[in-house]
Amino acid sequence: MNVGFIGLGIMGAPMAGHLLDAGHTLYAFDIKPVSSELTGKGAVACASGKEVAQKADVIITMVPDTPHVEAALFGANGIAEGLSAGKLVIDMSSISPIETKKFAARINELGCDYLDAPVSGGEVGAKAASLTIMVGGPDAAFERAKPLFEKMGKNITLVGGNGDGQTTKVANQIIVALNIEAVGEALLFASKAGADPAKVRQALMGGFASSRILEVHGERMVKRTFNPGFRIELHQKDLNLALAGARALGVSLPNTATCQELFNSCAAHGGSAWDHSGMVRALEIMADHEIGQNHRTDAAE
Repeated sequence: MNVGFIGLGIMGAPMAGHLLDAGHTLYAFDIKPVSSELTGKGAVACASGKEVAQKADVIITMVPDTPHVEAALFGANGIAEGLSAGKLVIDMSSISPIETKKFAARINELGCDYLDAPVSGGEVGAKAASLTIMVGGPDAAFERAKPLFEKMGKNITLVGGNGDGQTTKVANQIIVALNIEAVGEALLFASKAGADPAKVRQALMGGFASSRILEVHGERMVKRTFNPGFRIELHQKDLNLALAGARALGVSLPNTATCQELFNSCAAHGGSAWDHSGMVRALEIMADHEIGQNHRTDAAE
């Protein structure tokens, strides 16, 4: 296919690379120059989203937040200006479900289909082409896009209509945040009690408490590796969507709110760009204890 890709950051660049590796023609645009790694594989660097939309039949956006998607779609020299009837726009960012429905309606008015297809799996999943992709939109558009999704991810589900993909991603981010908080509390408790948190994590990996968060982010907490990954400021954005949606729906999400406050504490201590596993540092500050601290002290002695 002739595919357009807008947004070539930590996630977008490897995703676009997989499409190139699969033999698709790629027209690329980003606010930064398109990397030589992508152009070296044959990507065509474009001057605007409008140019991408003019040249591609399927246009993918992968940008940070709702305003960025709106600007990419409908701003000056944006995608909408380059569309012609029959093209497909796919937003793989994680943004507002409510605004997504509005964006889809505006693209539909131009005679084009729209899919919201946010992803989960982080940088690791993007590089490994193992992302989970949650899709909202028409069946026919999903079938058209599926061969592209299969080059970027493994677990690909059409959830429902436009907006339902984004709703699913918000639900995903609630679960991830609460799991990070739970793992952080557990390892902090174990460490403060004098146990070796690395061995506690190893033991828990074989039981009912085992999870992908315990495996990956538990290791980050023990080894103190908080380089993203997935930045706290992006997870804050996703939880804002959850809490704003809950308010509109009349639903209480008390533990989601707690996780957001812990992220806020991290940000107040200069951690907006930490990996979201760094939420544990807010818990450590309250406990005046760092996971593994007693064992590192013993080793030093």
